[in-house]
Amino acid sequence: MGVRAASNRYTMYNVNRLKIGLFGANCSSGRVVTRARERWSGSWADNLRIARFADEAGIDFLLPLGRWKGYGGDTDYQGENLETLTWASGLLAATRRITVFGTVHSPMFNPVLAAKQMVTADQIGEGRFGLNIVVGWNEDEFEMFGAELRDHQSRYDYAQEWIDAIKLIWSDAVDIDFKGKYFDLRGLRLKPKPWGGQRPMIMNAGASVTGQAFAVRNCDAFFIHASRVSIGETAASVAKVGQYAASLDRNISFYTVGLVVCRPTMKEAQEYFQYAIVDNADWTAMDSMMARRNLDSRAVGIDDYDKKRLAAAVNMAGLPIVGDPDYVTARLADYATAGLSGVAISFVNFNDEVPYFCQQVLPRLERMGLRQRTA
Repeated sequence: MGVRAASNRYTMYNVNRLKIGLFGANCSSGRVVTRARERWSGSWADNLRIARFADEAGIDFLLPLGRWKGYGGDTDYQGENLETLTWASGLLAATRRITVFGTVHSPMFNPVLAAKQMVTADQIGEGRFGLNIVVGWNEDEFEMFGAELRDHQSRYDYAQEWIDAIKLIWSDAVDIDFKGKYFDLRGLRLKPKPWGGQRPMIMNAGASVTGQAFAVRNCDAFFIHASRVSIGETAASVAKVGQYAASLDRNISFYTVGLVVCRPTMKEAQEYFQYAIVDNADWTAMDSMMARRNLDSRAVGIDDYDKKRLAAAVNMAGLPIVGDPDYVTARLADYATAGLSGVAISFVNFNDEVPYFCQQVLPRLERMGLRQRTA
């Protein structure tokens, strides 16, 4: 019998209707392209501190970015980054309740090695490890590894073989071969198996039709882009993908990402957002990211380029949720209404801002019946 489906991991061990996670703490500046002096360091010491706090405060999960090279600019945005499987292992050893994901580029990790690394993390955390699988798109990062950046469809074809091999290695099969277009693996054997006989929870955030289909076929959770127009549009997106999953006899949960700026008053929150995200944006780093997507002022015109660059900076970390505790709570509750199971949240500085968020917003979500109080 193979490793069972991740039933209790699927709910991350609790009955919170809206899971809350922290996203991107393993990289300098996190998900905020800012020159603000208080921007996130991404250091191991700061990661350890916020992980322990989040664990005690009842935060459900930690989700890292898969990053190997920064984007330059005044801050070398995300230039200091911690590899996610060793990061997860260290944090799992230092915490007791929280789920910690590794974000893994399938083209950069041999599946035999990755399966062993992830099982090791899972053993350390006694079943609290999760996998966020990504196919990658930054050409210069692929060049660092001497890896091929395939066309879009082929990236997912490769990832399909990769995750098939991982699941086989995690199963009870012993001394079995796996042969496909991209892999020829012989005599596969892995001991120990994932903790408790259940494979880790698997996430993916493919935005394209191909990526979405990959997530529905293979994953327990799927990250969607929350609508900037209405909560109704977000609900419609969830319903559409949910129907597709049901047609394949798959049950999948939905998550999104967002940036939270929560202050005692709306005015304070809005002023800080303007200061950190707009007035002190690292525009040179933004230009670098725009160039990697083949966008520059010569191609689209300076006015259109400036609008696109501003929109990218404002939305880099996901949908901005900016306001006082009541406002932030209401917007997060909207996600639950739309059918989302959780939100992976970024902050300008996790250690500075997460305690206030946990003190003010989590109890409000508890009173709404969306979360349980942490013992």
